[in-house]
Amino acid sequence: MNPANLPFDSEAMLEGLRTWVECESPTWDAGAVNRMLDIAARDMAIMGATIEHIAGRHGFGGVIRARFPHPKQGEPGILIAGHMDTVHPIGTIEKLKWRREGSKCYGPGIYDMKGGNYLSLEAIRQLARASFTTPLPITVLFTPDEEVGTPSTRDIIEAEAARNKYVLVPEPGRADNGVTTGRYAIARFNLEATGRPSHAGATLSAGRSAIREMARQILAIDAMTTEDCTFSVGVVHGGQWVNCVATTATGEALSMAKRQADLDRGVERMLALSGTTNDVTFKVTRGVTRPVWEPDAGTMALYEKARGIAKSLGAELPHASSGGGSDGNFTGAMGIPTLDGLGVRGGNGHTLEEYIEVESLVERGRLMAGLLATLE
Repeated sequence: MNPANLPFDSEAMLEGLRTWVECESPTWDAGAVNRMLDIAARDMAIMGATIEHIAGRHGFGGVIRARFPHPKQGEPGILIAGHMDTVHPIGTIEKLKWRREGSKCYGPGIYDMKGGNYLSLEAIRQLARASFTTPLPITVLFTPDEEVGTPSTRDIIEAEAARNKYVLVPEPGRADNGVTTGRYAIARFNLEATGRPSHAGATLSAGRSAIREMARQILAIDAMTTEDCTFSVGVVHGGQWVNCVATTATGEALSMAKRQADLDRGVERMLALSGTTNDVTFKVTRGVTRPVWEPDAGTMALYEKARGIAKSLGAELPHASSGGGSDGNFTGAMGIPTLDGLGVRGGNGHTLEEYIEVESLVERGRLMAGLLATLE
């Protein structure tokens, strides 16, 4: 099977992808994510897959597991793992409208990571239309909560990965047309400051501002960043009335490191910030964590297979470890051969200028089809 001969059509792919992108699916809106999962499930059902809906928990959407017909169904095969949640709230489609501008196409979540999910299904569809039976059975798992650290579905992802020989993750490709063979470790933290209320006009000095303490700690957290381990605060809430000294303030912080030992030290430093200063208590608790994924022999052999396919298609395929977590952190850390960053090329993810390079739909679709057709 030569994937170069499969009749991928970028315009047809865009038409199908548009339906996905215009179905907004922010993580915290379980109903919206479930609507998107239903669309994908319907597409895969038409392709002949057996669909399983797994109920969500902790307030998140559910999970869709699709198994495609195969003579070896039930034996270890290939898992394609992707998330259908995005960071864009409902209504973003009015600000970041679906639009095609030359070689680029824009829309919320088109790059991270609906484009990669869609091209993966197109690869399966093209192989089926060519009446080609892949050496291994294929399972697709679409999840609802990756953008917040996968708190509700890590166990499902790891369990499904353990049943398979390979994991392919169609997260966005690298800017150099590369793929990802490792991921940095990431830890999230919940921050809470508790002060003492008072009337901000009449008795200001009697109060102890939680907002002031949170601000002080944010600067301290940012200052902890080194080349080995970064720290940032991305969410802050505080106060209720402007004429009241704020009693509470909350926040969320993120730390990332290339090595697990560096992250472990970073976690210790963050937790050590807890304490009481000037009658204000500051508390740091650890949230969800992604383990470091360092490429092993299995992952590198999988990469070499992909590199050979890309070369046959006339393209170089560099690789590297990447910052920014994905569910590949979990499967790679388990020692299961995992190849990440197999999705579209593009840019400006998580912004109102998110886009894909249209030609990458076909290019990466062929690469995915080549992997599915040759992995054994």
